Amino acid sequence: MIVAVAIRARCENNAQYSRRILEASTKGVNELPLRNHDYSGMTVIVGPTAVGKSELALRLAECFPAEIISADSRQVYRQMDIGTNKPSLAERAAVPHHVVDVVEPDEDFSLATYHDLAAEAMKAIEQRGKLSLLVGGSGLYVWSLVEGWAIPQVGPNQELRRRLEARAEQEGSDGLYQELQDIDPLAAARIDPRNARRIIRALEIHHTTGQLPSRLRHKEAPGFPLLVIGLTQDRGELYRRIDCRVDRMIEGGLVEETEQLLKRGYSPSLPSMSGIGYKQIGQFLRGELTLPEAKDRIKHETHRLARRQYAWFRLRDKRIHWLNVGEAEARAGSDLIGVALDKARALVEGFIP
Repeated sequence: MIVAVAIRARCENNAQYSRRILEASTKGVNELPLRNHDYSGMTVIVGPTAVGKSELALRLAECFPAEIISADSRQVYRQMDIGTNKPSLAERAAVPHHVVDVVEPDEDFSLATYHDLAAEAMKAIEQRGKLSLLVGGSGLYVWSLVEGWAIPQVGPNQELRRRLEARAEQEGSDGLYQELQDIDPLAAARIDPRNARRIIRALEIHHTTGQLPSRLRHKEAPGFPLLVIGLTQDRGELYRRIDCRVDRMIEGGLVEETEQLLKRGYSPSLPSMSGIGYKQIGQFLRGELTLPEAKDRIKHETHRLARRQYAWFRLRDKRIHWLNVGEAEARAGSDLIGVALDKARALVEGFIP
């Protein structure tokens, strides 16, 4: 059963990786002896979805005593495992993961909440004498920690939020985005015009505090050493990896998972349920799409997500040590990250005092 869970949402030719994770979960990767090194600071692994960030982090945790802090905005939700490509039970047994499964699908989860949980996890990992690996593709979450953003501690205004959500439902997000542009062009420039949730949150902060959201958020040096590693890949090969993962999600029970969530009363309009995968499968379950159409839309939207992630993690960003997951290595067999592991390990060894 654990082997089956460990394999889910992985591309083909990955049996060796799954065996390694199963063995690690049995003996415990985190039983590695703590060497005489200073593990304070944070190693960050970024890149587009499906490029291999999680696998690289787990492989690095075989080399160093480490724990993983997720920087994925969807893996925070409990009961949503397949559609978020959440780390398996075997993977979490092998290496502790933080900021995963922290709220129910209908609970609010803000950037401020994420920032607090991640900072708390990092402090605890450091106290245990281990290396913090921040891993994920949510640029907002990653840079909030790496750049030391001061996050406005503004609670949700439920009445205002419901009104704005109703407007977005009736009119689309364009009108709300224009309103935000008129109020705070700097804040609007940082938000995708199609991202109604973030637009609503920015307007909520403004109407609640009377201040511009962009002025409430400023940067402070984080005060700890950082190493940022980026994984990238040929765009065509990355899309192939994405498509493979979507197929595996469908085969692994995404339809059934979504159906169960809806039966438990979680509304399709919730931020958790309107994410890629759950939205399209919900449309299929309501008869609005066929399953092949839903699958194609999930792939299309995930390709678009990958392109947006490159806007957060730019290849010309000198802070990021980019490693290419070559097409040849990816097709060669089970080791999907190829020589990137050796290069990443060398970077981490050079980072640790």
